[in-house]
Amino acid sequence: MTNTLTTEEFAGQVVGDVAAAMSGVMTALGHKLGLYKAMAGAGWQTPDAIAAASGTFERYVREWLGNQVAGGYIQFDEASNRYQLPDAFLPVLVNTDSPMFLVPALEVAASLWLDEEKLLSAFKTGEGISWGQHHHRLFCGSESLFRPGYKAFLVDEWLQAVDGLTDRLKAGATVADVGCGHGASTILLANAFPQSRFMGYDLHEESIRTASERAREDGNPDNLEFVVSDAKSYDGESFDLICFMDCLHDMGDPVGAARHARSKLKSGGVALLVEPAAGNSLGDNCHPVGRLYYAASTAVCTPCSHSQEVKAGLGAQAGPARLSAVMQEAGFSRVEQVAATPFNIILAAYA
Repeated sequence: MTNTLTTEEFAGQVVGDVAAAMSGVMTALGHKLGLYKAMAGAGWQTPDAIAAASGTFERYVREWLGNQVAGGYIQFDEASNRYQLPDAFLPVLVNTDSPMFLVPALEVAASLWLDEEKLLSAFKTGEGISWGQHHHRLFCGSESLFRPGYKAFLVDEWLQAVDGLTDRLKAGATVADVGCGHGASTILLANAFPQSRFMGYDLHEESIRTASERAREDGNPDNLEFVVSDAKSYDGESFDLICFMDCLHDMGDPVGAARHARSKLKSGGVALLVEPAAGNSLGDNCHPVGRLYYAASTAVCTPCSHSQEVKAGLGAQAGPARLSAVMQEAGFSRVEQVAATPFNIILAAYA
């Protein structure tokens, strides 16, 4: 991992990073103003046509197109002075149900800038920043970023990868979704398995209120309930499945949370962990996805853990070996990685 760049080469790399950061605002504008949508499947277009289709001002659109062409997001034909959004880019920029739809990540990035003063203080004091202390763009951005992946993979691939689990859910099981946030995964599961019953738990009251609103918007499934609770306090019946969806590494006491989950599982029950994609060492994670996750972990995940008791600070790049060790320390007999995507690893821990 030795850096052999010259000063000029490294300056060029930083210019590229600054250009990408500023262009992220342009990408967000392209989404929110419907510019990408206006170009989707429309072939080669003039700036006038794009502006008319999106209800925007042509001069601004023309300047925005320059940025997009320079960044490789949009193609330009100089002879005809027309622009085209390639069809291959639609899952990333336009199709909000695509697991590759990445525009919401920019909302997460925006929240980090808005929380800069909190981060400066945290670095100096060592104090944590709870999830609820962050700017609200983090909550909505995370929900929109995670939901398409859950919709694409959770039911049809991740659950299927655990022997017998899908049949158990079809027949009627009890499920806890711990750290459920806005309830994207919980609502999806409740609709997919109407014979089962689902409880969504989160310590952030505003997230639980939003999750309940999302459930009402979705027809209020009668096999679903959201409750304010931390990961070591939810009580009541035992569960066949307990999910930790992109959240265990954020917890102050992940071993305690896993130990509580182990105590709440029925015989033969399973804990399912969906975590950010990571290897077991820094070298394994030195790539664009790892870079993104280390930034999120520095600004959100590790401070969240340090705002709670124990302050384990696993971080978003904990990796499968460390996560498995947490689950085994909590009393699970066996842990295995059952699936992976470019953005996630999925582990099953067996009671």
